[in-house]
Amino acid sequence: MMRTLDRYIVRELGGPSLFGLSAFSLIFAATYILNISRLVSDDHAPIWAAIEYFIYQMPQIIVLVIPMALLLGTLLALQRLSGESELTAMKAGGISLNRIVRPVLLTGLAVSFLSLALQELFVPFAQERAAYLLNDVIRHVGIAAAGLDVSTPLPGGGHQLTAAGGYDAARATLRDVTVIQYDRGNVPQQIIFSAEARFLANMWLFTNARTYHFDADGTAVSSIDPLLRIDLGEDPSRIVQRASNNNPDELSRAQLHDIISSNTLSDLQQRKYRSAYDAKLAQPFACLVFTLIALPFGLRPARGSGASVGFGLAVAIVFVYYVILTIARGVATSEPPISVYCAWAPNLLFSGIGITMLRRAAAQ
Repeated sequence: MMRTLDRYIVRELGGPSLFGLSAFSLIFAATYILNISRLVSDDHAPIWAAIEYFIYQMPQIIVLVIPMALLLGTLLALQRLSGESELTAMKAGGISLNRIVRPVLLTGLAVSFLSLALQELFVPFAQERAAYLLNDVIRHVGIAAAGLDVSTPLPGGGHQLTAAGGYDAARATLRDVTVIQYDRGNVPQQIIFSAEARFLANMWLFTNARTYHFDADGTAVSSIDPLLRIDLGEDPSRIVQRASNNNPDELSRAQLHDIISSNTLSDLQQRKYRSAYDAKLAQPFACLVFTLIALPFGLRPARGSGASVGFGLAVAIVFVYYVILTIARGVATSEPPISVYCAWAPNLLFSGIGITMLRRAAAQ
């Protein structure tokens, strides 16, 4: 009988959750659908490339909306069971409220792990493919049209900061390169400018590089070197990876860990990537958290149209959650020692609220 009850509740949860997944996905996909027309009209992109670019954006959208869909599904399913007195009948049959909601919570936990797997295995590949289509196939600007910057520790102390306007993958060449070398006291000792730097024999070869060397008294001595070899701390494969996925939120935890461990990030980038690394583990479990906080709201019979009330309530909960999440991510970026606590703070807060409300509902 208990297994029958579990199947019945999970089946009731499935339909509304699929409806929520479709509804929220369409809302978030609307912006990308509009981009298809812009890519075709403004960038003269082939229609097949624009559509393929949209398809590769879908995994990231789905991972984002899965918790929202489960939230709406839980609200609608329990509101229906409560409104038609099925929950009352279950309680009258000797089934406790905790036993009734258990399959819902287990579903939320299972979907959390599914969301984590999608985030780690499919989203990074899809984002790399989308970046290639947008930059190489549609806009023809190369894989790294955006600026790049790399921070590398120097053997004698200090560090070296490299900034480039872009990267030509076909020629393994950086464009518009600036290199600044700092001593241990973070005082610039040398600045190098070059129109391009090409990777050759495990080093970067700068062409017609202009170098400014700063003496101890602050005076600068400039020189021009037709061919200057410099170790930037990253090879072209790493450059391509960083350029294709310059947004840490589009990388997997494994990719973020490799980049953080490479010691090629500036201090600001290090904090940004670390914050994303911690958040990547916490965010998929919003599925379980949203399920938990939806339970006490869903147990109350809805007034008026259940679907409209449930959808409005789901949007309100999602809005508050992501406002808190945004604030927590900002604090994590500015305060790295508490980054992991900030990543889990919204989940812990909403879980506490959900558990408190659920206990009150069970006591009634």
